[in-house]
Amino acid sequence: MFNKKTIRDIDVKGKKVLVRVDFNVPLKDGVVGDDTRIRGALPTINYLLEQGAAVILCSHLGRPKGKVDPQYSLKPVAEYLQKLVSANVHFATDSINEPAETAAAALKPGEILVLENTRYYAEEEKNDPEYAKKLASLADLYVNDAFGTAHRAHASTEGVTHYKPGVAGFLLEKEIQYLSSAVEDPKRPFVAILGGAKISDKIGVIKNLLNKADKVLIGGGMANTFFKAQGLEMADSLVQDEALDTAKEILAAASDKLVLPVDVVIADKFDNDAVTEEVAVGNVPAGWRILDIGSKTIELYGKLIAEAATVVWNGPMGVFEMSNFAKGTFGVAKAVADSNAISIIGGGDSVAAIQESGLADKVTHISTGGGASLEMLEGIVLPGVAALEDK
Repeated sequence: MFNKKTIRDIDVKGKKVLVRVDFNVPLKDGVVGDDTRIRGALPTINYLLEQGAAVILCSHLGRPKGKVDPQYSLKPVAEYLQKLVSANVHFATDSINEPAETAAAALKPGEILVLENTRYYAEEEKNDPEYAKKLASLADLYVNDAFGTAHRAHASTEGVTHYKPGVAGFLLEKEIQYLSSAVEDPKRPFVAILGGAKISDKIGVIKNLLNKADKVLIGGGMANTFFKAQGLEMADSLVQDEALDTAKEILAAASDKLVLPVDVVIADKFDNDAVTEEVAVGNVPAGWRILDIGSKTIELYGKLIAEAATVVWNGPMGVFEMSNFAKGTFGVAKAVADSNAISIIGGGDSVAAIQESGLADKVTHISTGGGASLEMLEGIVLPGVAALEDK
């Protein structure tokens, strides 16, 4: 399925290798909150070190908007990485220019250099050739292992490949293999679960999956837009009025493949301590809003998930940040974990739910990229992957 060269296909001994990693991790007061993405990059980093390479890591962190902003410095991430590897980890206070050039030149095989945040430069997101050329000049070869940003044509994901040959790391390869086989050649029945607030973010995904999947289960705020498109009164529920025509089109084309909730949890205000009621789907009373799927829906979705051979899940079933409206999301997480299906989970909230419920080890693959996994599910070619060398 994966037709790009990987680090297995190149000789890196004695070479300097620039690796685009996704170290965009939650940081609070200089402390790494969740190290999933850092650990995800370790197989590639360790393999390159074992093969005798000097490894230069580049990444963005947060949205510094093209300016130096100390709260988005990768220095604490470099210090955290040092605890996870036996190699010496050095840090350069810039991603290009003198600090990076000097540190890269001094780097020995078996050592790691972490460059400062690439997004301190506006040129990174603009895919500026000059910036890409300077970044590429630090190394002999380029590896993209940042699936989370592979859907963006930035200087560090696409631009550098115009100056140095680029191949995929293990994490990128694994992500693409799982997601492309799920969509192009799934074991059936193939059940897709889509949640989250807005239909507009996932129109392409819904349409593509209705062609590929046997069932598409809908939850979260996007279900409300479908309900309103069916003529139901949603009161204070989150509805995307501008997407109602699209929702009608999807409903007309979907036959029985698209499965909507049969009952919901409604609340009299947007608050964890609100008065709540579980009701069959219908008109929502004035002043109330839908904040989760109901227990009959959890049961229905659980049954469909249990029968599946492949499950792809992206997006929560309710306002999962509030404990009283997280039952739907955790119910789906449990059903996915209990199933015998090949299960792939993408999107921050779904991943957080499976981790919080302690079921992460019962899932086949947890994707490190929300936007990138959505675009793959939509059937879009990712620019950061397209730029790599073909086998």
